[in-house]
Amino acid sequence: MINRVAYLSLHSCPLVQPGSGDSGGMNVYIRELSRAMAERGVEVVVFTRRTDETTAEVTKVMPGFSVVHIEAGPPAPVSIRSLPGLVGEFAEATLRWIDEQGEPFDLIHSHYWLSGWAGVLLKEKLGIPLANSFHTLGRVKDLNRHPDDGPEGAIRTLTEEEVIARSDCVVASTPFEFEDLLEHYAADPARLCTSPPGIDHSVFKPGDKAAARLRSGIGTRPMVLFAGRIQPLKGVNTAIAALEHVTTAEPPQLIVIGGPSGSGGAAEVARLRRLVGELQLEGRVHFVPPLRREQLVTFYQAADAVIMPSRSETFGLVAAEAQSCGAPVIAAAVGGLPYIIEHETSGLLVTGHDPTDYAAAIERVLNDRVFARRLSAGAVELSQRFSWDATVARFLELYDGITGGD
Repeated sequence: MINRVAYLSLHSCPLVQPGSGDSGGMNVYIRELSRAMAERGVEVVVFTRRTDETTAEVTKVMPGFSVVHIEAGPPAPVSIRSLPGLVGEFAEATLRWIDEQGEPFDLIHSHYWLSGWAGVLLKEKLGIPLANSFHTLGRVKDLNRHPDDGPEGAIRTLTEEEVIARSDCVVASTPFEFEDLLEHYAADPARLCTSPPGIDHSVFKPGDKAAARLRSGIGTRPMVLFAGRIQPLKGVNTAIAALEHVTTAEPPQLIVIGGPSGSGGAAEVARLRRLVGELQLEGRVHFVPPLRREQLVTFYQAADAVIMPSRSETFGLVAAEAQSCGAPVIAAAVGGLPYIIEHETSGLLVTGHDPTDYAAAIERVLNDRVFARRLSAGAVELSQRFSWDATVARFLELYDGITGGD
């Protein structure tokens, strides 16, 4: 029986507002998984790098779930490109904290390749099993990257290979990620497993669209929603360009919820604002800062469609959350998105990144109310496949498998 687990999230604190910087779906994943684990009686301690000197060393989120902010490098945000140089310091400081507390862990579960690197170091020192979730894979991102995005680099891909080889279990979010690990990393299938994230259905649920529109203040014009970090990989430029080609009787508006992410995030936001001006879409494209999930739910409920023209998505938590709220999702047929979205049942999958193809998909939803209602109902039904209870049950099974638990 698993009693105590160390989660490593070096580059991103699960308590930070997702939607900008390095905070996104992984933050939500770790936070909600930790909550659900704690509710099942498993103590979870999340180790993350301190990025604010005023933050307490230990934050007790709830009984059984704590976050420890580890000193590694300056107590301030740094570029993700600089973080590989801090992995050793982070691992050593985490090991000291564990030794000083004197309470053993049953296993380590690292998240992302940087944390996986630290996880390998801790596994060797502590002599306990290591599970790893990558959340994104460098080689897959390189295969699908936007021309404005630089390559991930050899350090990342070689580290990913090493983490795969030395983990007791590598967790894929979808069967598509499982196949990517086999194809692009020659991973041992015996040490791979699949466990999708969950959704908190008590929060992400259908609601009255008219009331949601009133609360969000977006008016009555048809609305397409993008939610996520703003970086070239997410394809916000495609969503904006698609708007120009939509020929519905009442032109829709596009709400973009999120903030700049990564080293090129600020430049990408500037490019997107210029694109809005070039296409004369002022007044129809609105940029909104990242929102708390209770506020985000209102926009999901108000949306006629959620758009995700991503070039790569390992899972696509936004798609799952939006569907749980009854919003049809128009998304690129990449990564894990076809696992979440059933074409013409809960949303529409688009091949490629031609804005006119996304415009055609938007028009199908806006012009056919019967079809849109059918997609909305299908979205809610399909979203029931994802729950944190099911995710925790699967993880406890996996954890027992690598620790030899009964």
